[in-house]
Amino acid sequence: MTFTLSPLTADDREPVLAIFNHYVVNSFAAYPENEVPPAFYDTLLGMCRGYPNAAVRDAASEVVGFGLLRPFHPASTFAASAEISYFLRPEATGQGVGERLLDFLLDGARKQGITQVVASISSRNEGSLRFHQRHGFVECGRFRDIGRKRGEAFDVVYCQRTL
Repeated sequence: MTFTLSPLTADDREPVLAIFNHYVVNSFAAYPENEVPPAFYDTLLGMCRGYPNAAVRDAASEVVGFGLLRPFHPASTFAASAEISYFLRPEATGQGVGERLLDFLLDGARKQGITQVVASISSRNEGSLRFHQRHGFVECGRFRDIGRKRGEAFDVVYCQRTL
């Protein structure tokens, strides 16, 4: 798959929310139980302001995924740490897009002096857990049965990578 990476913009609201809401409705990859409203995108942009972020566009310039880093914690003592999130349209998975997006975000993190990257992953998202383990993340914490979505409990697994 041919694709490009570019910073998220206000114009990406609709496709980004469509991708995110797909995972809200169909999986445990996104934590909300109900689809998020358009205003959520403004919150998302605010969270990642000043941090690496990207929309993934295919050859037709359609957004097929997005990713971002955001502060791990608001205290300045955690300035060298960030939390990472990314979502791809299902048809864009398994084609190297996620790996390239991850590399892009981690390169940007290094340039900003970030040395620790954390991913928060649902225990029911086994594909994401495997992806992170294959790419140098190690499990560093697990909150058991902390989440409940559609009546089903799940753990939140924290994975960490040192840059």
